[in-house]
Amino acid sequence: MVRELRTRGFSASKERVERLMRENEIYARHKRRYKVTTDSKYGLPVAENQLARNFTPVAPNQVWTSDITYLWTDEGWLYLAIVLDLFNREVVGWSLKPRMTAGIVTDALTMAWFRRKPAPGLWHHSDRGSQYASHAFQDKLKEYGMTCSMSRKGNCARTSGCMEFVMPLIPK
Repeated sequence: MVRELRTRGFSASKERVERLMRENEIYARHKRRYKVTTDSKYGLPVAENQLARNFTPVAPNQVWTSDITYLWTDEGWLYLAIVLDLFNREVVGWSLKPRMTAGIVTDALTMAWFRRKPAPGLWHHSDRGSQYASHAFQDKLKEYGMTCSMSRKGNCARTSGCMEFVMPLIPK
């Protein structure tokens, strides 16, 4: 702010700018902090990468992909899990919760299944996060007749373009 004022021809010290901003209840927007959302260090089994970077299915309900991101709100961090149909990049299920447990991804998958009711054999692709490797989530995949696929280590769900598609839709 001080630099901008000086370039516009106003002389102002850092302290004066801070005081005036405080008095007028003006607050600077801070850069969003990086928050780790994938824990790959657990004792749960990891599925093979069935998708092998083939992100162009020929019909709906063949390949779904999932990811988790975080949002800062006035009430603190909230976590958003989405399920995306890779055929048309449509969000078919989502869940928003204050904690990043297996329940958030299971709820998003359940919503997607109830909305689409896909035939057995659909591939579900995600990163290797503990939520996706959890017994609760894996049991839900089996119940719905889905095949699990996970990205290779160090290669998160960015390969599926999941959150890159959704994040521009979320207002800042």
